[in-house]
Amino acid sequence: MTQQDSASSGIDTTQMSHARAYDYVLGGKDNFEVDREAAKQVIGLAPDLPALGRAQRRFLLRVTQMCAREGIAQFLDIGAGIPTAPNVHESARAVIPDARVIYVDNDPIVFVHNRALLSPDDNVSSIQADVRRPDEILDDPEVQRLINFDEPVLLLFIGLFHLVTDAEDPAALIARFRERMAPGSYICISQFCVDGSDPAAKAKLEEISVNSPAPMTFRRRDDIERFFEGFELLSPGVVDVQQWWPDETAPPTMLKVAAGVARKL
Repeated sequence: MTQQDSASSGIDTTQMSHARAYDYVLGGKDNFEVDREAAKQVIGLAPDLPALGRAQRRFLLRVTQMCAREGIAQFLDIGAGIPTAPNVHESARAVIPDARVIYVDNDPIVFVHNRALLSPDDNVSSIQADVRRPDEILDDPEVQRLINFDEPVLLLFIGLFHLVTDAEDPAALIARFRERMAPGSYICISQFCVDGSDPAAKAKLEEISVNSPAPMTFRRRDDIERFFEGFELLSPGVVDVQQWWPDETAPPTMLKVAAGVARKL
């Protein structure tokens, strides 16, 4: 989709989108000048931001395959972002060929790209919805068609809750999903973390997001740990995303993303 196509579709191409800026950080091409300029400002202070984005992406795909090997055959990716190969369904299907996946995002461009990418597959779908309205996601016809909440599911919240304010109560939103999840389900969360982040880069990221649809909210690691209430955290707990795997050798970055995985008992 070009900038002209997006404008004619009613998509504001003059306002930074977190999904499109993240696409740029990962080396994608589905972004506009406003997104690239915002990302470049942060990269100017934290040049290793692309490395952090790639580490978070590796975390997402590894957790997906880990859960698939545990027998999880259905995946709900909320805040999915613009498709970046390999995707969740491709990773899951390397283990379970008929795995079912729903991608959820409130960004209209993400929805358009996902629908175009996924249209030939009846067991992979995309909906446009907002995590701030969990019942709309849980009761969506596509979600009900593909996700059976009486069976274990992997619920992915990757790079999402730093776009949800404390006033919007992320813990309560997660609890609403937890109520519907069967025992044996997994939840995976990552978000920007105060602990250890470079203050100047953190301030710049917060600054450029002020006029975006979702201002940035950094949180302390112990606050992120509380999001897992009602689940059993897997070792090593909530740590820098690069540290979650024993064989991960990526160096620390100037900005920190904390990540964790937990199982519902």
